[in-house]
Amino acid sequence: MTNNTITGTDNAILAACKKGIAAWQVAFNHQDAKACAAQYQQNCIMTARPFGVFEGREAIEAFWQGIMDQGFNQVDYTQVTWEAEGESGYILTSQWTMNKAFGVVHRELWVVEADGRARLASDEFEVQGER
Repeated sequence: MTNNTITGTDNAILAACKKGIAAWQVAFNHQDAKACAAQYQQNCIMTARPFGVFEGREAIEAFWQGIMDQGFNQVDYTQVTWEAEGESGYILTSQWTMNKAFGVVHRELWVVEADGRARLASDEFEVQGER
């Protein structure tokens, strides 16, 4: 983005990133950990406070499966902001709620890959309380 003007390319990148987070949310709400993990780059590093750091799709899938197995579902995002990052990505920050918890997304870096799909290059979020 230049001079706060969004170009057609920027629009396409942002649209791909928004499609990526929507696909992740649908997968989570359908309790499909494998589909959640597919929204991450193969070597993504996910920091999930207070749980720890998870590296790679396999570890990330196992984390989400464990969360789902504990009955967590129905994630929703509010106060979402998108900030351009580099030539092919956007950073998402937001608040989130689930049926049993709430928290904040500190920084999700969504990057559009060669296949035209945006995937998470890094993810940092925090559980701030129970519901």
